[in-house]
Amino acid sequence: MRLFETAVAVAALFFAGAEAQVPQLPRPKSCSGVSNFRYQYTAASGWSAMKIAGGLKQVRTIVWDPAGNMLVAQATKGISVHTFGADGCINSTSMLISGNQLNHGLALTPDGKTMYASGETAAYSWSYDSTTRTISNQKTVVKGISTGIHSTRTIAVVPSQPNLILVQVGSNANFDTAAAQKETGRAIIKIFDTSKAPANGFNYNTDGEVFGYGLRNTIGFVPDPSGVFWGVENSGDDFRRNNQDIHQNNPAEELNNLGNPLTTRNAWYGYPTCFAVWDPSSFGGSLKTGNNFVVSPTSSYNDATCNTNKAIPPRLSFQAHSAPIWNTFDADAKNMYVAMHGSWDRSPPTGFKIISIAFQKLADGSYDPVAAPDSQTGYEDVFGAPNPGSCTANGLTQSNCFRLTAAAWDPAGRGLFVGSDNSAEGEIFVLSQTV
Repeated sequence: MRLFETAVAVAALFFAGAEAQVPQLPRPKSCSGVSNFRYQYTAASGWSAMKIAGGLKQVRTIVWDPAGNMLVAQATKGISVHTFGADGCINSTSMLISGNQLNHGLALTPDGKTMYASGETAAYSWSYDSTTRTISNQKTVVKGISTGIHSTRTIAVVPSQPNLILVQVGSNANFDTAAAQKETGRAIIKIFDTSKAPANGFNYNTDGEVFGYGLRNTIGFVPDPSGVFWGVENSGDDFRRNNQDIHQNNPAEELNNLGNPLTTRNAWYGYPTCFAVWDPSSFGGSLKTGNNFVVSPTSSYNDATCNTNKAIPPRLSFQAHSAPIWNTFDADAKNMYVAMHGSWDRSPPTGFKIISIAFQKLADGSYDPVAAPDSQTGYEDVFGAPNPGSCTANGLTQSNCFRLTAAAWDPAGRGLFVGSDNSAEGEIFVLSQTV
């Protein structure tokens, strides 16, 4: 049974409605009390960058409330709320929630009245007041989430039906073979109707409905104006195929069309069996970038079997080990911006940047990348480390470069706000187009 029977097409309000009510602010050249960029950077032609906040702890997610206040999930510290003065700089900061139980997920309903956040094993909701910047009425919405090597649980609200939330869980190992079964509640995104939540919360594994699975670690996913969600996938590490090391450039990281949560169920994206090609030379020329492959092909299960079993291939692929961790569309969905956290399993490293992917609106009203599925040039660098090959990544957040995470367009018009969760200093930058 579906969670719903009909839907109202109000996705456009999610992109523009609330933002139109927020007063526009200037983009400052600098803000008093904010230190310089902790690490060197480079910006593409036509773009500029400024640091608007520092001294934070592992910035993971940024969202905006209807009053234009910025809410920030700081891993293991809590959720902070920041207001802005007429000069465009932060003029007050307070902690909405303090404590180490929250580590990543943060979302608001389009009306800004309900806030969701997550830790490794549970997701919670609160009533939120954007005028007083206060919360109340904490509830456990989802519980019983598995633990493993991926501890973040991204949450998204379905804009056209905000009683529905999507909650993501990654695999519990590099090759989590049991995750092929949806019942494990791993490598999956599930849908929950919060209007029907039990008093003590849904059980993640046994309740809700499956949106998509076979998703090793889709940390970022965002809707386009038609209501279709697009996810960025962190694929596997240390791959060998036929006893040959292919891990430098395979498997590809992925951009997946996840479908519309009002209609899509049980879509399978291949993990832990089928993975996407980045560098075809590792496969003797038999496959293209974006094709599915298996790590250990046999006579009974090989690359072609992925197609037979209908593993959905990525719509676009990224260089292996770039670690895409968040994505967002601009106001008219002509471009998607992706934060690449940066690699630890590649020499030289890659990632540590923000990229843009050109999108187009098709005749049927759907949205799609401009580049072909087998393209390796379907995106452009916007901002990043000047020499990513020299970036070290000792652990997930320790590096001599920033580790880019959150990405959210400012409703006050200053640009794209992005975060860094480097353990040396959590930072937030504003990227603005200058032409």
